[in-house]
Amino acid sequence: MIYGYARVSTTEQETTLQLDALNRAGADKIEQEKTSSIGKRPVLRALLGTLTKNDQLIVYKLDRLARSLKDLLTIIEQLEQIGCGFKSLTEPIDTTNPAGRLMLNILGSVAEFERSLIRQRSMAGQAAAKLRGAHCGRPRMFSADVEKQIVDRYLAGGVTLDKLAIIYKVHPSVIKRAVYRVVKPGHSSLM
Repeated sequence: MIYGYARVSTTEQETTLQLDALNRAGADKIEQEKTSSIGKRPVLRALLGTLTKNDQLIVYKLDRLARSLKDLLTIIEQLEQIGCGFKSLTEPIDTTNPAGRLMLNILGSVAEFERSLIRQRSMAGQAAAKLRGAHCGRPRMFSADVEKQIVDRYLAGGVTLDKLAIIYKVHPSVIKRAVYRVVKPGHSSLM
């Protein structure tokens, strides 16, 4: 049986392009999920648990299956132990021969290198934007005055981060970020 796997990193993204390609490639069954590859990927884990000998797993691109070369090689090794083939639709991968395995290693390394370069460029762009006075990231939920009130109330004691979140009707992480901008985690005044 030919299984397809499609993944996107956020709920705003769509798997349509991947699904179309996997269907054209003859996938009998396609599993998809919307989660970062760094996360647990429960759908992928379940799929890997159902594969048997002579099945084939196909993906649109290698980076849809794994985030790092180590992760990719671990998954490919698991597939080989089962006796399941693997194919990437956009890279020339055939895990049934030595040349295909060599190509897999080379492409996996190149993909990991490319992600590193993208991350470095993104960080450099953010640093340059900060130097120009631009704010990177999502806007703050509260004005500086309200954040000061939150921090003062927390530092005065008697109220937890969770309680402040209820009072201000926001997620606890919003309160935590506001407090941690002033007092770093582990600081004695947070104990």
